[in-house]
Amino acid sequence: MTNTEEYLSRSRLFRRLRSGTHGHLVELYAAHLVEVGLARHGTWRSLNVVGNLLAWMASHRTRLSKLDERIVDRYLRHQGAKQTIQLDDRPALKRWLSILRSAGTIAPAAVPVDTPQEQIFAEFGAYLQSERGLTAKTIEHHLPAIRRFLFEVCPAGASDLDKIKQDEVIRYVECHAQDWSPKSAKLMCWSLRAFLRYLHHTGMNPHALAGCVPSIRQWKHVSLPTYLSAAQVQKVLDCCDRTSAVGRRDFAILMMLSKLGLRADEVATLTLDDIDWRAGEMLVRAKGRQRARMPIAPDVGAAVVAYLRDGRPKSSCRRLFLRSLAPHTGFASAGAITMIAKTALERASIRGYAHQGAHIFRHSLATELLRSGANLSEIGQLLRHKSHDTTRIYAKVDIEALRTLSLPWPGGAQ
Repeated sequence: MTNTEEYLSRSRLFRRLRSGTHGHLVELYAAHLVEVGLARHGTWRSLNVVGNLLAWMASHRTRLSKLDERIVDRYLRHQGAKQTIQLDDRPALKRWLSILRSAGTIAPAAVPVDTPQEQIFAEFGAYLQSERGLTAKTIEHHLPAIRRFLFEVCPAGASDLDKIKQDEVIRYVECHAQDWSPKSAKLMCWSLRAFLRYLHHTGMNPHALAGCVPSIRQWKHVSLPTYLSAAQVQKVLDCCDRTSAVGRRDFAILMMLSKLGLRADEVATLTLDDIDWRAGEMLVRAKGRQRARMPIAPDVGAAVVAYLRDGRPKSSCRRLFLRSLAPHTGFASAGAITMIAKTALERASIRGYAHQGAHIFRHSLATELLRSGANLSEIGQLLRHKSHDTTRIYAKVDIEALRTLSLPWPGGAQ
């Protein structure tokens, strides 16, 4: 018997709801909670919020067959005026709607109707995917800049796309170029050029406006990469509580970041099928749709094995690293890996760095390899850099080697 089943067998709340008008549906919902493996508190909270929703609907004489997302939103607004809405309340009600729909109790979810602007975005995304070969994730990063641009320059919507003029584009970029960092400003300009090129290509705007988007100057390699010393990296690893399931998971993740130089997204997307234990290799899904096979260092492999044996929850999900709380699925994004890294750094009392996340371990590995005698070509190959310029920034961290290249100051020391 699982913890969820044990709780349900003793829960007065579950017995009360099961004996009510919609008891058979509550039983289906409880079975779903057992399936996803919610903890005791999560199960109680899910049943509690469903019970409160049913009571609220009864007080408003709303039939269950009329329930949909709109009524759920009304209920949450009502509850929010009296008490704090917990983060898990909306997902709990979303699961309730799913159970009701699978039982045929309520109508299927309404198909969202795309606005003309959303239709433009969908077609633009398809264009970037087919013509430029961009992934859906990359395309999603470009849409916010275009939304802001259209909101300000073309408030009338899709009907006025043909009226966008060159001076409006230039004025918009000049006005907003300093709103963010130089890197973000360059991304904004890239997005605008691609969108304006698309408008002209499809005939939605008669003017070739892409060429009038100003360039944003960003000096390359003006700063040193942020990195930790080997002793600091080891301190972070040593501070992991490897007696707990979460600690074993986080330790395996940090080992992959610090010993293999993986990016956060590469760790988050690893699956059980990506690891070839006999060959001692794993398949990494790198940037730019790259697929790279990497050897698994013995200490990294040992950390992963310890997690798989005594830390990974039982789940049908094929992702290597799973959420510790139910539902036990893979991480939604690389942001979860970054938060694990930030928490580990704080736990080790390592603060004061400009970049304090997963990527600092990648920089630290490259720096340590350079100081150990590896050349830039070898480092670039390990880190899967597409351009030598990306790796070249690490040459600046070897200060002692750079001193031999400097010219002596007149009348002073070198």
